[in-house]
Amino acid sequence: MPFLERTVKMESPTNSKPHVDALSRFLAQEFRRAGGRIRLLGHPEAGAAVLAEFWGEKRGAKPLLLLGHHDTVWDAGTLARMPYRVRGGRAFGPGILDMKAGIGVGLWAIRTLKALGIEPRGPVRFFLNSDEEVSSRAFRRQMEAEARRARAALVLEPAAQGGALKTSRKGVGEFRITVHGRSSHAGINPGAGVNAIAELARQLVRIEKFARPGRGLTLTVGTVQGGTRSNVVPERAWAAVDVRIPQARDQARIERQLHGLKPFHPEARLEVTGGINRPPMMRAMAADLFRRAQALGRELGMELREASTGGGSDGNFTAALGIPTLDGLGAVGDGAHAPHEHVIVRELPRRTALLAALLATL
Repeated sequence: MPFLERTVKMESPTNSKPHVDALSRFLAQEFRRAGGRIRLLGHPEAGAAVLAEFWGEKRGAKPLLLLGHHDTVWDAGTLARMPYRVRGGRAFGPGILDMKAGIGVGLWAIRTLKALGIEPRGPVRFFLNSDEEVSSRAFRRQMEAEARRARAALVLEPAAQGGALKTSRKGVGEFRITVHGRSSHAGINPGAGVNAIAELARQLVRIEKFARPGRGLTLTVGTVQGGTRSNVVPERAWAAVDVRIPQARDQARIERQLHGLKPFHPEARLEVTGGINRPPMMRAMAADLFRRAQALGRELGMELREASTGGGSDGNFTAALGIPTLDGLGAVGDGAHAPHEHVIVRELPRRTALLAALLATL
């Protein structure tokens, strides 16, 4: 079974450690077959991360870091309604674009260089994270340690629209606003209660004013829950709020505003948790790498563009450490996190050639 089909059919939802661990072991085996030295990094709750080193004997230069993840947003059993299939030059399946095809691009680039007898200037270290889709909590420390050793990070997340490389990303935060009120009978004694849902609604209208959409700072209420029955004044309600920031300086302001919320009702109590968990990836950290990739792309017959995106990746962390970071070097396609998720098959060899050229010349 071809590598890409095999990895897609090995479902790996972030929240299922057994599934992710099984894929980790398979990927470790494939990297070992390609000549890599392998470490599986275990975790009591998350699936295992995979660290592979190639050309490890070349200690004259700092390593290049290939960065990716093998967890997906798709629950186990999704294959039953989204099977792996190839149709019209596109390959479909859960997690194929984000980002199992990107893992393949990395592995195929390494195999290509080995087959041609081309050696990079220093080692290449390949770090596959296992919980990127839920903020990279389990292995962030190890990933950042790898980045600090590296001279550059090449991120195998999917390309932007039209195959563009990603040179900047917004910072990402998640906050939870919980209101504690007081329950009472909605018909007999409604005035004795403190309506947590009503208080929360007023808070959500308030925080809309914190956004600055004209310059890319957004707040999105993604989940709201509260109450028990229609005839009970609700004593508790909460909302999850997604925040995207374009500049590092936005972090302190938005965290101060959200954590500083005060209740409208004098007897309601607010609890705000969370914060910015991914710093912005600034273009300055990608500019030189993008120019190099663009020049190499022209030699390969590719006209590469650059793009900014509101989505976060582990490249946010490496760039924030001051490590030159270029993102979006993985597959070209569409539908990440959507039922029509797919990659364009003919682009896979071209992306592999581009990555191999970067590894050979950086």
